[in-house]
Amino acid sequence: MSENKDPHVAHTSESVKFVYDFTEGNKDLKDLLGGKGANLAEMTNLGLPVPPGFTITTEACKTYLDSGEEPVELRDEVSAHLDALEKKMGKKLGQADDPLLVSVRSGAKFSMPGMMDTVLNIGLSDKSVTGLAKQSGDDRFAWDSYRRLIQMFGKTVLGVDGDLFEDALEKAKETKKVAVDTDLEAADLKKLVTKFKKIVKTEAGRDFPQDPREQMDLAIRSVFESWNTDRAKLYRRQERIPGDLGTAVNICSMVFGNLGPDSGTGVAFTRDPASGHQGVYGDYLQNAQGEDVVAGIRNTVPLADLEQIDKKSYDQLMQIMETLETHYKDLCDIEFTIERGQLWMLQTRVGKRTAGAAFRIATQLVDQGLIDEAEALQRVNGAQLAQLMFPRFDEGASVEQLGRGIAASPGAAVGKAVFDSYTAIKWSRSGEKVILIRRETNPDDLDGMIAAEGILTSRGGKTSHAAVVARGMGKTCVCGAEDLEVDTKRRRMTVGDTVVEEGDVVSIDGSTGKVYLGEVPVVPSPVVEYFEGRMHAGADDADELVAAVHRIMAYADRVRRLRVRANADNAEDALRARRFGAQGIGLCRTEHMFLGERREMVERLILADADGEREDALKELLPLQKQDFVELFEAMDGLPVTVRLLDPPLHEFLPDITELSVRVALAESRKDANENDLRLLQAVHRLHEQNPMLGLRGVRLGLVIPGLFTMQVRAIAEAAAERKTAKGDPRAEIMIPLVGTVQELEIVREEAEQVIAEVVETTGVDLKLALGTMIELPRAALTADQIAEAAEFFSFGTNDLTQTVWGFSRDDVEASFFTAYLEKGIFGVSPFETIDKDGVGKLVRDAVAAGRATRPDLKLGVCGEHGGDPESVHFFHEVGLDYVSCSPFRIPVARLEAGRAASHSTGSDHR
Repeated sequence: MSENKDPHVAHTSESVKFVYDFTEGNKDLKDLLGGKGANLAEMTNLGLPVPPGFTITTEACKTYLDSGEEPVELRDEVSAHLDALEKKMGKKLGQADDPLLVSVRSGAKFSMPGMMDTVLNIGLSDKSVTGLAKQSGDDRFAWDSYRRLIQMFGKTVLGVDGDLFEDALEKAKETKKVAVDTDLEAADLKKLVTKFKKIVKTEAGRDFPQDPREQMDLAIRSVFESWNTDRAKLYRRQERIPGDLGTAVNICSMVFGNLGPDSGTGVAFTRDPASGHQGVYGDYLQNAQGEDVVAGIRNTVPLADLEQIDKKSYDQLMQIMETLETHYKDLCDIEFTIERGQLWMLQTRVGKRTAGAAFRIATQLVDQGLIDEAEALQRVNGAQLAQLMFPRFDEGASVEQLGRGIAASPGAAVGKAVFDSYTAIKWSRSGEKVILIRRETNPDDLDGMIAAEGILTSRGGKTSHAAVVARGMGKTCVCGAEDLEVDTKRRRMTVGDTVVEEGDVVSIDGSTGKVYLGEVPVVPSPVVEYFEGRMHAGADDADELVAAVHRIMAYADRVRRLRVRANADNAEDALRARRFGAQGIGLCRTEHMFLGERREMVERLILADADGEREDALKELLPLQKQDFVELFEAMDGLPVTVRLLDPPLHEFLPDITELSVRVALAESRKDANENDLRLLQAVHRLHEQNPMLGLRGVRLGLVIPGLFTMQVRAIAEAAAERKTAKGDPRAEIMIPLVGTVQELEIVREEAEQVIAEVVETTGVDLKLALGTMIELPRAALTADQIAEAAEFFSFGTNDLTQTVWGFSRDDVEASFFTAYLEKGIFGVSPFETIDKDGVGKLVRDAVAAGRATRPDLKLGVCGEHGGDPESVHFFHEVGLDYVSCSPFRIPVARLEAGRAASHSTGSDHR
């Protein structure tokens, strides 16, 4: 056996390498080193100023989580790399007279809120803090660094309530009568350290560890364990991140931004993550450490101000940003620290961006020659396009503006004001739309942020926790609205003389940063107006976005193999679907044509117990059905229209048995019973079903009620003949629903062909109407080879197929236990939202193969709502369907994802 093994695959305990120096990795090792570690290594390789350090791999984390113990080799490897780091730095970890300090940071493959926060300044102790003060010549800096370590370590490693430290810090500022922590002097901070250590002792039941190696080892273990925190698991479910990846741990030598006004820390973007525009974007905070910026505790200054504060560092940073964007060929998100005029790079990653920014940046990078169109298509997705189609606020409406903050994540969000995550979750589960309002958010607010329509904070900027997480989730967010005074304890927000109490409705505009009192009306998005043909590319910001969407959609349409049809039941929906790019109708639900005034006609048809009554009802329905189809074929002229014959659960067209029973009982008690009601009640009892979804519906209804399906086929055929006579081009396809055996299909097909022949003879118009079936029962999928003998096309009804494969009643289970299943991780996502590839998907895959083995030219599509789900579209492309069909609003999403699926499958995804 060869000894040349892949270094990031765990084979045996002898071959595993658990620790990598920053000089050893690269950006392609994200599975092993996590995103943060891989990018620190890449920047080191590029010769950028990165503090020395090393990364503990995800394999070490997975081993720890599997066994509950750290790998035996890990301690020795960490010791060896720590020794090397100490030699490079010329000092030892926690050395009393001149301590080496390090940070410990989590770093999974995907950026993931909910993981352990960074712990800075590890190595400080009661002894080494004095050494740090002496070496730096700054007592205040040393004690500030020590209090930060105890605060971070106590909260993230020992599980102490972070508010206890915050309250002590606030009291220290009140005692000193200062507004910000930078005004606290060394003596104040020294007292604060004593208070913090007492908090740790009381709350954690142990002293703050004085051994620097113990500090580091406990922090490493806490990073491993943070992979399975409730917050981390919640975010993974939200973003569909696999739960078995594990996290890496990054140990980095400390550089200090809190050494005075010539030091600081910041976050920068190579382009605006909210709009995609090029420029200088980011935040900077003098005399601060990194967590001060993202936590939003102190308000930052714009990154552009750094040019006046420290021109040398600013110019160097601009050059590095250009280097990184060119190297990564994408928007980069950068964290940096300046220590007494020396710039250090602490992190870079491909930055999260809003949906609009994603489309703009993709086309900008094509124009700059950094990527091609195929890669641009992979840089956006259907979920982002759907966000761009959401309505926006009507700027002409009469509204009361409360204030304005930073436009951190776009959208128009309206809801009741709530001031904590618990209330946000509770109210949203009761059906309320809420806006989560905080001074600043932290990882504990994640579940509340998910539940809310939008997030509003009075502190922080575009790089704050709220902004970054909201952009990642596609949530509307306004940050740093300084005019708003948020009082979470009294559950209210004040702006001047206006008080917003919990429960009051507010509206926030994540595109402008404006905050309004009350509900602001909304108008269609410019992207929807573009798809409907009411807007074209021009010069202003909205038109620039539309132009970017247009370019990417045009490329997706050129390369996609899957055609996209619409689920539409009337001419109005069909015309809208066509404007959105539909290439036909994949599902016309004829039962929707019998609601309203026609319901009584269908009721008479179903309940008829004599041939004459049934024929009269059918004659009354025929011209109405024909006109429906004439309008539909005209709207979709030249494109296929798949008409599904009547397929309602029977109870939808029968009187409610309870209401009818009560009415008859009351009438009998008054001795004025109605003969028709008595007869109707007997019929309803006769046809009543315990489980109508599995009862007399679909093809079964057509076989049991003579003339029902033939009436519909005649209406379709006559409508097609009329359109052809009018020089139209109708392309009707007739779909028989709920078939479980080929014999059912054969009977209905024979009757349909006879009716079509009669219409051809009567009208003299040659008609070629395809006849096929819906595959929505497991037996139909399993016997697809037999059914294909009588069907010219299959359309997979994945809504019903999911119900019947899982044994779920969709109307019941989603409200009763799906929430628990999602929370427990049984489902990553509802199988009604994204197709279950292992179960339902396997039936689809096998039915495709079996059907085409019998009939090679068998046309295949899907008409369940999975047809508009981005992830499911990729599956349908992979298994070889010809088209997907979805609701009109989701057609652009399906078109985009069909293009992405085709582009990806031909190897165009370069990243």
